[in-house]
Amino acid sequence: MLNKRLKAENIRLSAELEVARKLRQFILPKEATLPQIPELEIAGFSQPVAAVGGDYYDILQQSDQIKIGIGNVTGQGTESRVLAIVVQSAVGTLLATNETDPVKFLKVLNCKIYDNLQQMNCDKNLTFVLLDYQGGMLRLSGHEQLIVILSGGSVELIDTIDLGFPLGIVSDIADFVAYADIQLNSGDVVVFYTDGITEAEDINGVQY
Repeated sequence: MLNKRLKAENIRLSAELEVARKLRQFILPKEATLPQIPELEIAGFSQPVAAVGGDYYDILQQSDQIKIGIGNVTGQGTESRVLAIVVQSAVGTLLATNETDPVKFLKVLNCKIYDNLQQMNCDKNLTFVLLDYQGGMLRLSGHEQLIVILSGGSVELIDTIDLGFPLGIVSDIADFVAYADIQLNSGDVVVFYTDGITEAEDINGVQY
């Protein structure tokens, strides 16, 4: 009898993990769908620490501009993954409206996330970075530090503490959002990431 219950539980968990795997495949961009820009080489990678994570990134083309969004929902589990899907959908909708102002873009995105969290009675939030690239100029808004490796080998850390605020905590973040412009040259490399990396802990509980 116990063996039957354990077998049934294993089947249930396997089904849930399969759904989580499909959700993950659904939300992350495929290499074949990435915008082809002759002056850029784009690569992305995501490895969740749990079966169902809340990481999100997308790379979209808006006319002759590339828009990149990357974020991480607090915690793990189905709620985190569902919220990441909501973010992806909202970003796509905003892109379709041709909204190019990053402050307005993040303000509307935050309102959508905040409203959904209120309906879900959920206390999660989302760190999010928005990058717009066009003709060698990168416009950055959001709440995560950026790394720029210059073609000569030197490294610059772009502080974003004054450029954004976690999404979904308050209804209006317009006063907390700004942007910075970064000129890129041939051979420069930009690295952006979620706090899933910086807040990862070793076996002693020390953050990365």
